[in-house]
Amino acid sequence: MRRVIAARTVVAGDGLLSPGAVTVEGGRLTVVSGEIPDHVEIKPGYLVPGFVDLHCHGGGGASVGDGQEAVATAVRTHRRHGTTTMGASLVSAPPDRLLSDVAALAELVQDGLVAGTHVEGPWIATSMRGAHDPTTLRPPDPAEVGRVLGAARGTLHMVTLAPELEHGPAAVRRFADAGVLAALGHTDADHEQARAGIEAGATVATHLFNQMRPIHHREPGPVPALLADPRVHVELVADGVHLHPAVVALVRQAVPADRIVLVTDAMSAAGAADGRYLLGGLEVDVERGVARLRDGGALAGSTLTMAEAFRRVVTECGFAVADAVLAASTTPARLLRHDDVGVIAAGRRADLVHLDDDLRPRQVWYGGQVVPAA
Repeated sequence: MRRVIAARTVVAGDGLLSPGAVTVEGGRLTVVSGEIPDHVEIKPGYLVPGFVDLHCHGGGGASVGDGQEAVATAVRTHRRHGTTTMGASLVSAPPDRLLSDVAALAELVQDGLVAGTHVEGPWIATSMRGAHDPTTLRPPDPAEVGRVLGAARGTLHMVTLAPELEHGPAAVRRFADAGVLAALGHTDADHEQARAGIEAGATVATHLFNQMRPIHHREPGPVPALLADPRVHVELVADGVHLHPAVVALVRQAVPADRIVLVTDAMSAAGAADGRYLLGGLEVDVERGVARLRDGGALAGSTLTMAEAFRRVVTECGFAVADAVLAASTTPARLLRHDDVGVIAAGRRADLVHLDDDLRPRQVWYGGQVVPAA
């Protein structure tokens, strides 16, 4: 079936079309144009590519480490909010559980349910563990790294680790050589240790600022190193809780827009009610949409959707709409090596989000099909 969708502004791969239209046939975009057929209604607001989330632990009451149905629930929840491509993020776990979770997700990646697996921990600093179970943390032993790569069968898209740990730089190098995004995060690294991790092949900063040694004018820590190196992309959790909007704005001033990656770091309560949840076996209380460990009060991921992150960086942090599209769609798709998504252009999969003038999602299409609102 052939369908034309028009909007007052279409954020296309080669610039803004105001107004603009896309033609969808067979789940693909076949035409992207500034010419609007007479019979087609022009929607107010913006038409943007479907969002791409590199870092998501769950949603809709489900965690991605709890089996196929739980993963499907999380995917459906975030898709309703515009995330049409989602990676599945695991938290720290004992060796056997880590291998079984990676192997289970490998099948779902191969089936196309999720775009890849992100292993966040267990190779992180105890002092910067956040909402990770401290009993599961350990250095990245080379033998275990090899077993995880084997269990993943090519489906790992990212691994977060602390470069200052024993075997840390070697693990970064091994993952990078295997085509996996090596991300520095949950780290107490000093500036030089962070630089060593980057030189070993790290190209992503996991939720910049959060659970990293903070900047000090005599001991800069990892953040300046991660911001300064053009090879590094920086994740930002723009929920107004993990980072103050002024800090997000500062990052935008410090680096080009195409080095910023918006992520949700969402846990199971995203798209669900406040209450008590589990994250990697740890109890989490969610109040007014903020998730914190019951024991100690550390932030335990977020309840953020990518649509809300998109809206916030534009309305609160000084991003242009086109820059927000880079951070929420185009750049993460490029990092995932998913050339089929992340841009509105002829030949791409018809993953689209219609945002109203207030940048709130009104309709989502996945492969040209309307995503049900509930």
